[in-house]
Amino acid sequence: MVAYKSGPKYFGLPKRVWWLLGGLLGLAIIGIFISRSIYYRDLEPVSNNQKTQIFTVEKGSSTKEIAVGLEEDHLIRSAWAFQLYIHSKELGNQLQAGTYALSPSQSTPEIVKTLSGGKVATRLVTILPGRRIDQVRADLINAGFAPADVDQALDPAQYKDLPALAYKPADVTTLEGLLWPDSFQKDSTTSASFIVRESLVEMGQHLTPDVQAAFAAEGLTTYQGLILASIITQEVDKPEDQTQAAQVFLTRLKNGMMLGSDVTTRYGAIAAGYAPSLAYDSIYNTHTHLGLPPTPISTVTANTLAAAAHPASTNWLYFVTGDDGTTHFSSTLQDHEALTAKYCHKLCNQ
Repeated sequence: MVAYKSGPKYFGLPKRVWWLLGGLLGLAIIGIFISRSIYYRDLEPVSNNQKTQIFTVEKGSSTKEIAVGLEEDHLIRSAWAFQLYIHSKELGNQLQAGTYALSPSQSTPEIVKTLSGGKVATRLVTILPGRRIDQVRADLINAGFAPADVDQALDPAQYKDLPALAYKPADVTTLEGLLWPDSFQKDSTTSASFIVRESLVEMGQHLTPDVQAAFAAEGLTTYQGLILASIITQEVDKPEDQTQAAQVFLTRLKNGMMLGSDVTTRYGAIAAGYAPSLAYDSIYNTHTHLGLPPTPISTVTANTLAAAAHPASTNWLYFVTGDDGTTHFSSTLQDHEALTAKYCHKLCNQ
């Protein structure tokens, strides 16, 4: 008699059915992975173009209407991803009606944060260090001021009575670099002009006779000192490195060398309405034009203002800030190129 051995039982289902179910499960897992990848990709910025544009959320707008409008204006990659993000964070009731200044360089979470910021009777309005004038404009609009009021507030013509404006050349028509970064109280009656005026008053207080004399000793006007301080603000983070960077730039100026600053070159591209680029040639391109650029490129800080007025005593001619934020100084082009190749990959290829 031959004994019969039955094969394994798959809970009453044929083996081929289990293979089919396993295949479907595998496809589902792959589908979920792909969907998540697409979702997170669609939360990223549309581009690196930092120019802002006005976007209005009408009262009573649904999340879908807001999402579609943002996608149509090329401010987000995907209306679907925007809505899913809002739903996952339970922010559907927090999007506020109003007029906002947004940029394609902002991610969806950053845009949502702006739209859900809300408006209260009293709040602090902050002008941040290292902000370009177009970014300050966007910040003021996003703080609740009307775009037309902000544009009027940023017109230098109405502040001729303030000391800070006395240092601005007559042919310069912007407040770029003249606003002192600080936080200011805002209520329902506060105007954008009041905030800007207070900031300019503070700048005048920081441009003391000692600071002006220190700039003059380096062969700079007070306005040129602000230009240098703004470049240092963008180039270097650590105060101890900022004084050395100031010395590098001042030495290059005195020796008739190009400043060779990447941040001024990128600023020129942004100011012209393009994505930041080292290939764009403008009067701010200090790789191709001698001397300082014609205006500051951002707001400054107390540390960078002091660094520009009181540079370190070193013999450096070059510096590069590595991908980890550490600044490396050198006195020869050969050493500079070696340090760049060793420490700066991502940042130096932007």
